[in-house]
Order: sequence, then C-alpha cells, then structure tokens
Amino acid sequence: MAFRADGKRDRNIDPMYTVVPYIMSTRNDSMNMITVDVPLAPIQEYINEKRNQGIRLSHMSVILAAYIRTVQEFPLLNNFIVNKKVYRHKEFKVAMVVLKNLATRAETMSKVQFEPEDTIFDVNRKMDEYVETNNKENAENNTDKMIKFLVSVPGLLRVGVGLFKLLDRYGLLPKFITDLSPFHASLTLTNLASIRTNHIYHHIYNFGTTSVFIAMGKPREVAKRRGGEIVFEKCMPLGVVMDERICSGIYFAAAFRKFSNYLENPAVLETAPEKID
Repeated sequence: MAFRADGKRDRNIDPMYTVVPYIMSTRNDSMNMITVDVPLAPIQEYINEKRNQGIRLSHMSVILAAYIRTVQEFPLLNNFIVNKKVYRHKEFKVAMVVLKNLATRAETMSKVQFEPEDTIFDVNRKMDEYVETNNKENAENNTDKMIKFLVSVPGLLRVGVGLFKLLDRYGLLPKFITDLSPFHASLTLTNLASIRTNHIYHHIYNFGTTSVFIAMGKPREVAKRRGGEIVFEKCMPLGVVMDERICSGIYFAAAFRKFSNYLENPAVLETAPEKID
C-alpha cells in the first residue's frame, strides 16, 4: 500500500534505490556505522557566550539543531523503508531516552516534534520542555501508558505487537499509534555522555520507520595532524548508525560534512533557514 499516515511515497529516487530494498529487506541487513568526532571547543565557546547573555543551551540541543538544519538541505535523511518501498516522513520527530532516576535506573522514551523553521533556541526550548515533562520518577507519557496497557492483560502484548507489525508493514497502522510509538521517528538520539559512558553503535529497529540512530558519547582526546605535528583535540564522539538504503554513501558523506560545518559555527542556527522545501 502506497498510503501511510506517517509518510508519503518518495518516487523521485535513483532506480538503484528502488531495487536495493529487495536485496536488503531489513534495517539490520543494511546498517552502516561511523564515528563522527565533533570538536567541542566551538560548541563550548558558543554555549559560554550565550550563557553570558542569560541563555542556557545544552550540547545536545546544539547537536540536534545542527542535524535538523542539515535535513532541510539533505531531505533524503528523512526517508525510510517499509515493505520494500521508500517513503518520506511527513513530520520530523526525534525519539529520545530520558533517565528518571539514576539510582533505580528508571527511564522512559518518547518523541519530540520539530519544524523545518526551528532555530537553535526553538530546539533548546522543546528539549527543555521534553526533559522537564519526562524526567520525574512518577511521570507517565502516552508511550508509557500504551506499554502499561499492553502488559496489563496476559497475552495482549504478544498479540498487540504482532498486529502492530502486520499493520505497519501494509501502511494500516493508525496515526495515533505511530504518534505514540518511539520506533516511528526521523531520528533516535541518546546522550550517553550524560551518564559518563562511551558512544556506541546502536542498532536501528526493523519495526517502525527510524533510519538514523545517533549516540553521543563522553568527550575524548582525538589525535589530529596540523602543520606537520600531531595535536590532541577534545571531541564528542557520535556513534551514527544509518540505513544505507535511503541514500548513497556520497549523499551521507556530504550531509555529515554539512552537519559538521554547522557545529563549527553554531551561531548560524540562530535564524531560520532561508528556504524550506
């Protein structure tokens, strides 16, 4: 079925990428992984400058704002494959994990919707609201409530998840379910640096529509050659896992170069993009 509540068919693609989903039929079949070492100095200088102006920004907000802006210029990053067909997300939603209680390791996962015109300040505000709403130990978002319902009746979880997978495959999963599902997102982002953990390459799920997963790790020193000398630069490593079926390697490389350029000068993210397609 070509129609989906959460996406529309992308027919303007290279014929090769019409064939590829028949060869690699699942996301774990087609995962590519890379580490992107983001220099921390430009980001930290920008955050400090804004703090002096009374504006508090997080590293996560800066990185996410840069990625959202990149997707506006490289829209194939917002594509996904279901049932061997290529779709474009109708919205840009990011799934994130929030730790509720470090002692009990309680956590929750939900989504935030962003708009193409969002500036870095919009992104930071939405992130703050998301964390504030979800990081209370007794807080329950709609995703939590759906999960609690599925496990409340013996056997319902097995039947319910099986039905969800079947309906999703044929584009029949109702929008209220895809809105609640953290597996139906443009991006999944997790900040492992917040718990002093190294970055990882997190698998992308076969269920749902998420084609890119980024895991932020704790800062590290990275050796780089400059002027004939080896210097060590403090960087935040990002473990990026991508579904290679949504676009070519050249496209991914160009997109992440642009992403890195934005992080070298985050101030350009303070205004909305000039053109939104």
